Amino acid sequence: MREYLFSFVKVRRYQTYLLVFFLCLSGYLSFGQERNILQFSGLITSANNADLPVAFATIKNISFRDQTFISNNDGYFSFVAHAGDTISFTSVGFSPLTYVIPDVQGDKFTAHIQMRSLVIELPAVTPYPWASYEDYLVDFMALKPGDDPVAAAKRNLSPEAMAALAQIVPRSAEEIQSYHSLQRHTIMSNKHINQRMNNPLLNPFAWGELINQIRRGDYSREKLKY
Repeated sequence: MREYLFSFVKVRRYQTYLLVFFLCLSGYLSFGQERNILQFSGLITSANNADLPVAFATIKNISFRDQTFISNNDGYFSFVAHAGDTISFTSVGFSPLTYVIPDVQGDKFTAHIQMRSLVIELPAVTPYPWASYEDYLVDFMALKPGDDPVAAAKRNLSPEAMAALAQIVPRSAEEIQSYHSLQRHTIMSNKHINQRMNNPLLNPFAWGELINQIRRGDYSREKLKY
């Protein structure tokens, strides 16, 4: 008799748990069915500049299966959601934003989402010309503290030092551009040099050719007869 009562109480307890579970489940389903389904659209822009769209932002519906969407190049998005859903907006360079869709009449809702720029201050970095601590030690041990800075500058800027550096240091973009510009100017100047910069009467080669033509009789009267 005692075992029968214990089994009966145990079965009743399980039935109570199942009843509470089904009541909660039915309430949740009825709440989900009562929520209004709508087309949620909008434009994502920067809070600092309304004309700057936030392109390819990640949009997640936290309230409904973590559905994920992405805005287009102009910051525009559109998807189906429920009234009261919590939407998360994230993008690189902007602070995360959470937006709750209000309960509105109709099946469409448009929102203007403004995301604030995220400013991250990096720690200060001091660059050094040495790749490692060992290289620093080598250069430090090779220093000569007794050298005069003016004498060292004159030695580094001497013609011999500059000529040696010219053999190993490549040309800069400015130097290459100046050289090509000078070459083009020289070619354009030489193209019409006889018309602008040279007088044939002062050319000794032209006078020599004229004298040779006279000696050969290129301009004799016999050749000019018809």
